[in-house]
Amino acid sequence: MKTDIRETGPMPVNTYILKDDESKEAVVIDVGGDFENIKQEIEAQGYTLKYILNTHGHFDHVLGEPYIQAKYPNLPIYMSKDDLGHILQLKEETKYFGITADTLPLKLEYFIDENSLLFIGKHKIQVLQTPGHSKGGLSFYVDGKLFSGDSLFYRSIGRTDFYDGDFDVLINSIKTKLFTLPDDTVVFPGHGPSTTIKEEKQYNTYLT
Repeated sequence: MKTDIRETGPMPVNTYILKDDESKEAVVIDVGGDFENIKQEIEAQGYTLKYILNTHGHFDHVLGEPYIQAKYPNLPIYMSKDDLGHILQLKEETKYFGITADTLPLKLEYFIDENSLLFIGKHKIQVLQTPGHSKGGLSFYVDGKLFSGDSLFYRSIGRTDFYDGDFDVLINSIKTKLFTLPDDTVVFPGHGPSTTIKEEKQYNTYLT
């Protein structure tokens, strides 16, 4: 499985494009913007976009998705129901951060949790509930790769000063869900460079 990275949106987010050569399916994680270019590139390479996954509902990670829903209404967008409040307040959250953006209503009907069965080709995408940065934070583990959203960064963690953030809950999520993965797991966070589980166990001062 191939993984491409694009920085998208006004507060640059790592948008991940997963591509399976056998099935020719693609999945995109966290769309901060620039979706049309991403979609055109996926299709030009011969892949079919299966669905969108959201690690959480903060505006910078979903800002490209009202456009997706308006133009491609049959393309499923998945996230945790526990972060629906952020989607309902998308316009207010962008204003709070001084961002001028198209905030068309985003109506979600597909919700996932740890019991959800998601696949790209034959590869299972394991859903891990990792609240703390937000109440409905999710991480996705597939093919030895972890997409951690804003839960775990290179030698850092996500901020917890939002209305539904909780520092202790986030630390527990990382230690009980993410740090149980193999040490050689490559971590792809919502912002910044990639890392590994081993690196974070050894050098992340929030967690040692």
